[in-house]
Amino acid sequence: MSSPLKTWGYLLLLFASRLGLHAEVQVGDAFPALSVIGPTGAELPTTAGKITLVDFWASWCAPCKASFHSYAQIQTDYRSHGLLIVAVSVDEKQDAFDGFVKKLSPAFFVVRDKDQLLVRQVRVPAMPTCYLLGRDGRVRFVHQGFYGAETDRQIRHELDLLFSENTSTP
Repeated sequence: MSSPLKTWGYLLLLFASRLGLHAEVQVGDAFPALSVIGPTGAELPTTAGKITLVDFWASWCAPCKASFHSYAQIQTDYRSHGLLIVAVSVDEKQDAFDGFVKKLSPAFFVVRDKDQLLVRQVRVPAMPTCYLLGRDGRVRFVHQGFYGAETDRQIRHELDLLFSENTSTP
């Protein structure tokens, strides 16, 4: 028996695939600058030289809520390594964004792409979708949907790979 979270994720992916939606930004591509979002009321973090998880989410998305709990623990576990998590809301309404953030109090950077400039540039295929970026700013891994412990394990494994890479040049 599948969990409701897994069912929602599969439905979102099925919907996206039927529409022929595919992420514009793929593994190996440079991820667009977060500054494309514009002023957010908070200073955007610098991602240069940092391993970064960029997550696209919406307040109406049940798997997004579950992913925030996982990302909070990942942030705690990998903070000493220098992990940066940036959660990008696609909510058009400020109230929806504010309510979600207030309720979950994330321990990582959260920003609202109110005009959906970044989400359109990336062409995010489903909510949630996260992109793991290497220190060079290139996409190394993409996760469409959130499937609880399964996705958490995959992300942690990928983070371990990214943090174990030798960053020195010969």
